[in-house]
Parts: sequence; C-alpha cells; structure tokens
Amino acid sequence: MLYRSIIAFALISKWGSCYEVSNLTFPSSFLFGAATSAYQIEGAWNESGKGVSRWDYITHSTQIVVDGSNGDVACDSYHKYEDDIAILKELGVDYYRFSIAWTRILPSGLTNEINQDGVDYYNSLIDGLVEAGIQPWVTMYHWDVPQALNYIGDFSNPTFVDYVTDYADLLFSLFGDRVKTWITFNEPITFCAHFPIASAALGVLLPVGVSEYLCSHNVLRAHARIYRLYQLKYKYSQGGRISISLSTEYAEPASDSPADIEAAHRKLLFDFGWYAYPLVYGNYPRVMIDTVRNLSSIQGYPVSRLPIFTLTERLMLRGAYDFIALNHYTTSLTADASSEIKEASFMNDALVEQYKDPTWGNSSASWLTVYPEGFRKLLVHIKETYNDPEIVVTENGFADEPDEFNDLGRISYIQSYLSELLKAVHEDGVKVTAYTAWSLMDNFEWYNGFTVRFGLYHVDFDSSNKTRTPKDSASYYRNVIETRCLVDVCGE
Repeated sequence: MLYRSIIAFALISKWGSCYEVSNLTFPSSFLFGAATSAYQIEGAWNESGKGVSRWDYITHSTQIVVDGSNGDVACDSYHKYEDDIAILKELGVDYYRFSIAWTRILPSGLTNEINQDGVDYYNSLIDGLVEAGIQPWVTMYHWDVPQALNYIGDFSNPTFVDYVTDYADLLFSLFGDRVKTWITFNEPITFCAHFPIASAALGVLLPVGVSEYLCSHNVLRAHARIYRLYQLKYKYSQGGRISISLSTEYAEPASDSPADIEAAHRKLLFDFGWYAYPLVYGNYPRVMIDTVRNLSSIQGYPVSRLPIFTLTERLMLRGAYDFIALNHYTTSLTADASSEIKEASFMNDALVEQYKDPTWGNSSASWLTVYPEGFRKLLVHIKETYNDPEIVVTENGFADEPDEFNDLGRISYIQSYLSELLKAVHEDGVKVTAYTAWSLMDNFEWYNGFTVRFGLYHVDFDSSNKTRTPKDSASYYRNVIETRCLVDVCGE
C-alpha cells in the first residue's frame, strides 16, 4: 500500500502540481485490457506464406525510421504468442486487443488465396486467450495494408472498399465464433493525414489537401459497409460488437478569448468529429463542410476538397457503431489562426495553431506531453456532443527510454489519466466501460523504431528469446485491476 502513496507523491513532484488522485472505485463491470498490433510485435515478416505489407516495403526501401530498424522480427510474437498469453494472464487483464496482419491471412490482399498457416496462427492465439479467460478483441486493420493493394491506391481508390469488406467478411467467418469485439480500422486520422510522409519518401507525391479527405471518406464508407454486413450476416449467430478506433488529442483553448475557445472546439470537430459525426449523425460536421468549401474556393479549386456522401451512404453511416472507441494520449494548447490562409492541407484547414505548454510533463516521445485533465475534458466533450454514448478507451499510454524498468513516469501517467477517467464516470456521468493500456510490451514504434518504448513489459530485443520482463508499471497496473482502486483506500 505504501507503494501507491510513493507513486502519488512522485506524481506531484514530477509535474509540479498539487494533483489529487481519485479515491473512487471502478465499477464492477468495468473492463481492463492491454493492446498491441501485428506489425509491431509479430515478426516472421516473410514466413509461412505471409505476403508483403506496406510497412515491410517501407522499412526495406527507405531510411525514414530513425534508428534504421524494422519489424522483421520485432517481439517475435508469431513464434512466442504463448509467452504473450502468459504475461497477459499474469497481468490479470479482461481482454487483449491485437490486430490481424492482413497479408498473413491473404498474401495478395484478395480472398482468392487464403493462407492456412496464417489462419492457424490466429486460431491458436485466439483459442489460447479464450482458454486463459481473456477476451480476444480484434483490430482488422492496424496500418499494414498489403503492398499489392497499395500499388492500386489503397484507400484513395474507391474499389478498395470492396477489397477490405471481403477481408472483413472472411475474418468474421473464420474467428467470429470466439471474437465478440471487433475494431475495423485503427486511427484513420493517422494513416490518412499523418502518414503521407512515407509516400513522399517512396517518391509518391500525393495531392495534399485532397488525398487526406479522400482516404478518410473511403475508410468511413468501408467501415459502414463492414458494420452493415455484420448486422445482416453474423450478428444474430455471433452476437459481437463493432466500432472503429478514433484517435484525438484534446484541444485546450490557449486563452480565455472567444476566438481561442471557438478554435479549440473547431479543432475537436475537425479531428475527432471528422469520423464521429458521420457515425452518429450521418455526415461531416457543418463547420468542417463550410470551412473546407470556403477555403477550397479561395484557393482556386472548382469544388470543395471534402468529398460528399450520397444519401445512401449517409444512411449506412448513421448509427454504424456499437460503442465509441477512443485512442487518447495527450493535449495541445489551441489558438485561433483564421486570419491567415495557408496552403491547402488537412493540417491547415482547421485554421488553428497548436503547441504544448512547457509546464506539462514530458515523455520520451516529443508529441506526448502529460496533461491528464485534458482526458476528462475530452470524455465530457464526447458525452455532450455525441448523444451520451458508451465509450471504450482502446489506447492510452506513455513513452519512455529503452531499458527503463523502474518506469515511474508511466506509473504516474496511468494513475493520473485513470483518475481523470474515474472522475468523468462518477462525477460527470460519462459512460466509459473499458480501458486499454498501450502497450502490453515494448515493440517497434513505426518511425521511431525501437528508440522509444511504450510497454508494460520490457522486451530484450538483443536476445534470441526476446525475453519479456515486467516493469514496475506492470505491477502497478495489475494492482489496479485486482483492487479496482488507484490509491491505498478507496471510497464508494
């Protein structure tokens, strides 16, 4: 118990504020989990019939990963999935969120060729989880598009909607008898609006200001198709639930001025609302429609750069979710910048400037600063803006240096962010039903390679065994799960 008091004191000392950790308890129905993704942990990139993914190609053909590493072996979870199940069981989680490597099931991306070795691998993982009493939560797409489909434009190509729907149909038929929670796509804002740097490194010049919106438009069309397919073909027999994981920072107004307050609200609608509004209301936010149309006209485009949904698509989109799946890590101060029209791009279209408060705590990832109050504010915003939905936190975590076992920063982060979540549940009436720690273990962190670590478990990447060792944060998280409490003594 003294351990928790020391952590609470360290939190206050580290971030220089009188932060009070909630002594409220998590509801008995509240679920705790941990997450990974296929490319980041599996390795075995060209074994047992697996095809080449876009990230296989990127890491082998460019120098954009800061340490020159790749996911060829990573945590070697393809061979060591039983070790992963063992540490999940040790952690005491209710569920494990992982992703399917599309090309491990369909080497070319198309359903004419099914790789049985890949099917067998995921069957073994899913069966092992079920046997251990851990729910398998499956993400269909976590950024590793088949390279064969990338050549034809992936999400920029409307036909891609058919291919990804066929893939989802196959996954439902193969694993839906045991998988009851599905995530169609992970963070479309990241791979549609933030990842085009990879295309530039490959010599592909995307029309910035157009491609981001086209990509997201087709992702939303695909998600709606997959959701409706499940309702018609599998819902009755399988009884599962489906959502799409949406990532957003909280936009904190940079000042009390009406312009900055409006700018922060506008940014939340451009980021989170870009996807949540169509799912809840059947169309993009009005401020997004009007702003992009007006900017497009000023910039000389004949029509708005933001695509238009057909009436049928709007009807398919509205209500195409069973819960709101939220990935959240950090907050940015947000100031109005509507007086300056910049070049066309999604990043400029919200007409804001964002930056970090230097008094906030830091992590090893430059973009991830610590402002737990933003988490509660975001949860309340979602409740008030999107008809008081059920919210599942599908990612939240902290980055630190390699080989950090006494990871006090991560413990403090988890404690403070879960404290704000509890306040949102008990005091604001927000319907948060689950929390997922990112990540179960250290892994390949995309452009950052292995230079930053998000894991509750340390992975020895220099050993042939890729040994998993619990960090202090794993012990803390396990205690939270066991006691449903963040401090020594909890109230009701």
